[in-house]
Amino acid sequence: MRAPRRRNGPRLKGEFLHLIDLLARRTVPAAGVSIGLTRRCPLSCAHCATNSTSTSEEIAAEVLVDFVASFGTDDPPEFLAMSGGEPMLRPALVRELAERASAVGCRSTVLSGMFFARGAGRIPPPIRRAIDAVDHFSVSLDVFHEREVPRANVLRVLDAVLAGGTDVSIHAVGLDADDPYLEELTAEVRRAFDDRVPIFVNTVNAFGRARDWYVPPELSELQAIGASPCQLAAWPLVAWDGTVTTCGNEDVVDGPAPPHLRLGHARDGWPAVQARCRASSMARAIRLYGPMYVADRLAADGDAVVGGCDGYCATCRTLSDSPALLGEVEELMARSSTLTVEAFAADLQLRDGALGFARRYGTERYAELALLGAPA
Repeated sequence: MRAPRRRNGPRLKGEFLHLIDLLARRTVPAAGVSIGLTRRCPLSCAHCATNSTSTSEEIAAEVLVDFVASFGTDDPPEFLAMSGGEPMLRPALVRELAERASAVGCRSTVLSGMFFARGAGRIPPPIRRAIDAVDHFSVSLDVFHEREVPRANVLRVLDAVLAGGTDVSIHAVGLDADDPYLEELTAEVRRAFDDRVPIFVNTVNAFGRARDWYVPPELSELQAIGASPCQLAAWPLVAWDGTVTTCGNEDVVDGPAPPHLRLGHARDGWPAVQARCRASSMARAIRLYGPMYVADRLAADGDAVVGGCDGYCATCRTLSDSPALLGEVEELMARSSTLTVEAFAADLQLRDGALGFARRYGTERYAELALLGAPA
């Protein structure tokens, strides 16, 4: 297969977009915005976190067009990340949003399940035009997708996209870090593309369809709760009904989202959403300390704090149940000492870069694969 086009000379904004560019800025509040273009998908993957179907909900295109049009030129997001469901069911919308974002210096990416490659692995013209409009094209590739879309067809499409000059990446999922499927898949991809296509590796979570069959590993009960920042609360997410949240967890996106995780609606426009994302005391506290620490240190005496991985997100969803806790958070985040700690933590997260993010939110064993093909 052909290798991706290499960069020569200084890198120009919008010319290339490697996966590390996205991951390195994923911890910066409002550096990017994610949009779920649709909840619909023609595939029925057993692990689908959104439990998408061919008749699921999707937001009116004009709402999303108006939202991206509100980016303006003064302080637009650096990145626009489009997903679904299957965003390539709306290729004209992908193209229009990418072009509007590009006009104000915002680079775009789209994540596809590759339903269109089920046959011969060719790219239909409308989808090809959408891919050519974005700066980065990501595909989901795992044992569940492979039951519906042949791996060879996915790799053939990626080869064609690379030949057209668009950076690509693969998002792979396994049952756990020791899943032999992941070892075999990543080895083949590395051979096929000569280590030039980055791979972000993760494991199945008990959301959507997987909730019916996946049993997460047991975790020992936490003896002491320390700060555990949620860096995923940094980029606003526009859900399928237009609600904007600071969390992409499906239990939040499916709604109704807890008040402290809501940033408004797409109709409010980017400047308002951006300002709320950066200013929200609770969002800042979750990013700095994590929900477990916030609840443990600031909750009223006798309030329970649940431990474990599931408890982390479950605790977060309940933080706005207590008006007293919200007041404590407001006071804490207004302190000058907190502002100093916040700035220091943000600097540490930036220094961790893409690899640090991949280790924390991907599978550590395969984290360095996210750097494949990165510019020297």
